[in-house]
Amino acid sequence: MPSADFDLFIIGAGSGGVRAARLAAQRGVKVAVAEDAALGGTCVNLGCIPKKLYSFAAHYADAFEEAHGFGWTVAPPVLDWQVLKRNRAVEIARLNDVYDRLLGNAGVTLFDGRARLAGPNAVAVGGKTYRTDKIVVATGGWPTPPDVPGGELAISSNEVFDLAEFPRRLVVVGGGYIACEFASIFQGLGAQVTQLYRSQQVLRGFDDDVRAFVADEMRKKGIDLRTHVHVERIERLGAGGLCVTLRDGKRIEADTVLYATGRHPNTAGLGLEEAGVALSATGGVVVDAHYCSNVPSIYAIGDVIDKVKLTPVALAEAMALVERLYGEGRREVDYALVPTAVFTNPSIGTIGHSEAFARTLGPVRIYRSEFKALRHTLSGSTERTLMKLVVDDASDRVVGLHMVGAEAGEIVQGFAVAMKAGATKATFDATLGIHPTAAEEFVTMREAVVA
Repeated sequence: MPSADFDLFIIGAGSGGVRAARLAAQRGVKVAVAEDAALGGTCVNLGCIPKKLYSFAAHYADAFEEAHGFGWTVAPPVLDWQVLKRNRAVEIARLNDVYDRLLGNAGVTLFDGRARLAGPNAVAVGGKTYRTDKIVVATGGWPTPPDVPGGELAISSNEVFDLAEFPRRLVVVGGGYIACEFASIFQGLGAQVTQLYRSQQVLRGFDDDVRAFVADEMRKKGIDLRTHVHVERIERLGAGGLCVTLRDGKRIEADTVLYATGRHPNTAGLGLEEAGVALSATGGVVVDAHYCSNVPSIYAIGDVIDKVKLTPVALAEAMALVERLYGEGRREVDYALVPTAVFTNPSIGTIGHSEAFARTLGPVRIYRSEFKALRHTLSGSTERTLMKLVVDDASDRVVGLHMVGAEAGEIVQGFAVAMKAGATKATFDATLGIHPTAAEEFVTMREAVVA
């Protein structure tokens, strides 16, 4: 397109958008990026990074208490919510600057504003329209608002990091990983947390043993986790608090109500439908195996498409797309074994199949171990650790690996490499453990669980 202002125009400067912009620009492509919020997207500003920082903060309360068992005398700790918020904001601002420099150093033109498609080869932003050869939509996801009377009184995970005052009584609605993580975080920070979920067990899609185990541990920590409950309405109390009324008539008073009942692709107002781009029932951009929509010049990656919604996946999709558009096109994203972590307390690390799904594929062997970690023999904590292997009986390959316990994500990341390489249970058995660690349990489990 000789008259184009840009070769590639990316809408959204989250993890996927920034990675695609940088890689394309490094190949000599004339790239523009438009973003109407802070650089880095959900992960940097409203998701992974601040959430993990607050998770670190939440664990200190347990650490102070457990220190007594190791001979330390510690004064009762007091959380300064304002200091935590301020320090988090400073770190996020630093990361925003890093993203700004990365784009600038790569020669990417950055537009500050909400962009929308003005056709299959045009993007409008800041009152001007720019012609472009190709467009990538990388606008991520957005919290789904509550559909109950008084739902406007609740907050989403977007607002939870910057509450003016610390919520001493917090109601969390939802049973996914975001809901469970924030329930754990705020309980650890000192809030009285009630978590409400309409189904029978939290963390749908995870291994059933993991779901039941982490729910029990969360309750042991003090979270009032209630399942099979439905919110009827939310009302403001005269004293300034909120009241959540359940379908069965029970009422729960709270300072803050956090709704974490799902996220949807952030495609509203982008002009996609006007440009002829097909959207799924959830509003996501429908793409083929190479992230191209039904309009040949328009592509999409990350949480805005209906695939695996994780930051590392968005980064991988960005690299695969740029390689296809401006390279040899050999890179592809393998969605078969994607490791992930849930920063509950205790945390979850998992990769591969759940036991239930693996059984639909054929005979499997299950190895399961539950124990008290060495640290807690003196700490006084009742926290326990769960480890589980799902092994395909025919090939002996480990097709599922799950952990609930301290630093589960750090531990599972290493085992993800082994599973990606096709490790068998015999390989695990032949591997020496590092003693004494929790991680060694994965290579010392010898007896399969009898079904």
